[in-house]
Amino acid sequence: MTYCVGVLVEEGLVMIADTRTNAGLDDISTYRKLHHFNVPGERVMMLASAGNLSITQSVLSLLSEGVEGDAGEPKMKLVEAPTMFQAAQLVGRAIRRVREIEKAGFEAANLRFSVSLLFGGQIGAEPMKLYLIYSAGNFIECSGDAPFLQIGEHKYGKPILDRAVKYETDLYDALKVGLVSMDSTMRSNLGVGLPIDIAVARRNALDLEVNHRIEAGESYFHDLRERWSAALRAAHRAIPRPPYGPPPAAK
Repeated sequence: MTYCVGVLVEEGLVMIADTRTNAGLDDISTYRKLHHFNVPGERVMMLASAGNLSITQSVLSLLSEGVEGDAGEPKMKLVEAPTMFQAAQLVGRAIRRVREIEKAGFEAANLRFSVSLLFGGQIGAEPMKLYLIYSAGNFIECSGDAPFLQIGEHKYGKPILDRAVKYETDLYDALKVGLVSMDSTMRSNLGVGLPIDIAVARRNALDLEVNHRIEAGESYFHDLRERWSAALRAAHRAIPRPPYGPPPAAK
């Protein structure tokens, strides 16, 4: 399993992804799921993946080498796409191309073609974008009313993002809340785990401001986990007892 989240706020874009990949209880590996396609000063693009690892790697290879157009147009690399919308279309086309190539093998092995991607960034002076791209190659765009998208094991982190993230949220507060959502997911699902890759791109900077991997034992993330747990316990204690049932026994 995996968990990836992208948060698009007024100041820029935050992307967070875990690295755990497993093929059974005794076969757990670490693979990067957050990838960058950057040309500093021209474009900054990030892609996070969930689903079948072989599909993801094939899609990434096509995006690096070039994807043929649907009507036989020349190959185009992701870093050559003129707009973010056309770049998202190119990612969807790469997924469909991999499906065409691998379909017979997947059906013969009774395997489901499963992949989903978060794709975000900015090209030139156009607005910064964030998309969720499905296994059929279609996609939706993040909006200011709901400024985040998730893939993978998203149900544990979503309530935190729903309550704490708005379009006006500070860029690094968005990163902090995203890490809290990651911690909540890790505590509830052993299929999500460290290391965690994070990336931050400020709007109109056209380059990464942060590109970092959080390893096990890193002091800030450990402190964030402890502070969040303590804050939850304090909030629980501060809420009045429900007025249902008999009153508490006198002490």
